[in-house]
Amino acid sequence: MGCAHFIFLNKNEFGVYMARCELTGKRPRVKNLVSHSNIKTKSLAMPNIQQKKLYSHILKGFVSLKVATSTLKAMEHVGGFDLFLLRQDPRCLSPRALKVLQRMRRKIAEKKS
Repeated sequence: MGCAHFIFLNKNEFGVYMARCELTGKRPRVKNLVSHSNIKTKSLAMPNIQQKKLYSHILKGFVSLKVATSTLKAMEHVGGFDLFLLRQDPRCLSPRALKVLQRMRRKIAEKKS
């Protein structure tokens, strides 16, 4: 699954910050509602973003991040938060998620040495 490179806290045309998944970069998409007479009306498809506390086995604690519910499902499919984050492209991650990833990598390096 590709990701939109993460540009954190984009404003929409009304000056409101839009919700984005901190792990995949999933954000609102513009879509067309097409009527029977083929009239196209622009609308926004908002991702289902939730503030979640995710448990990290590597860090032995909870991490609070804003994630899409589809990302939670993908995490369970991969094998949990730790594996998902370690395999994720760093360009997709928010600054907060990058800090968590760095903490995880440091902890793994400490265990190896």
